[in-house]
Amino acid sequence: MTQTFANATCSTSPVAQLRAYWEGLRPEGGLPQRAQIDPRGIESALSATFLIERVAPGIARFRIAGMDLADFMGMEVRGLPFSSLFSPAARPGLSTSLETLFQSPAILTMDMVAERGIGRPMLTARLLVMPLFDDLGRLTMGLGCMALSGNVGRSPRRFDVTGTTLTRLDRPTTPIARIPGFTPTVHQAETRQGFAQAAAQFDAPKAKTAAPYLRLVE
Repeated sequence: MTQTFANATCSTSPVAQLRAYWEGLRPEGGLPQRAQIDPRGIESALSATFLIERVAPGIARFRIAGMDLADFMGMEVRGLPFSSLFSPAARPGLSTSLETLFQSPAILTMDMVAERGIGRPMLTARLLVMPLFDDLGRLTMGLGCMALSGNVGRSPRRFDVTGTTLTRLDRPTTPIARIPGFTPTVHQAETRQGFAQAAAQFDAPKAKTAAPYLRLVE
C-alpha cells in the first residue's frame, strides 16, 4: 500500500492551526473540554488530526483519527494503541511523555523520522498533542495533529523520535522536560454533531480512499 504526497515540503500549518484553535478554547488558566471541540474550527487540519484517550499510566489509544494517520499505518487506527505509530525503541520514551502530558499537564511536541527500507523513502513528521478534559471532567483526553513531510511509500511504517519537548501548562508556559536519549532537532459541551465518536459523523472507511476519515459535518 503506497501513498504519495504532491510535494515533499513539510507543512506545519495543521499543527499551528490546531494549536491556535486549542488555545482559543482554553478558559483563563485552564484547559478545554472534549465537548468544546468542533471540526468546523479546524476544517483544513482534519486529515492530520486525532483524538487519544489515556487508558492506563503511559498508555493511550486512538478514539478518532484522520486519513493521514490511516495512510501512514495502512489501516484505520481508531482503537489502536497510540504507540503503534512508533518503533519499539521509541515506545518507552513515548510512555514517559504521555504520562507527563496528562499528569503535569503539559503540551507534547515531537520531531520524528520514519524507518526506511525498500519502498519506504525518507519521511519525517511533527507531532503535537494537547490535553483535554473528558465528559466526566477527568484529564484523560489528548487532541493532536501529525504533519507529514515526504512520501509514505509502503505501509505500515513506524517512527523514531529525534526530538521531544514537554511544555508546562501554567502561565507563562515554560519547557519542563526533554526525554533522556532524545536529541532535539533544529525545528522547533462536546458538539455531539462535531467531534463525537459516532458513526454517523465519522464514517469508518472500508478501504483506503481519498475521502477523510474525519470529515466536517454541516
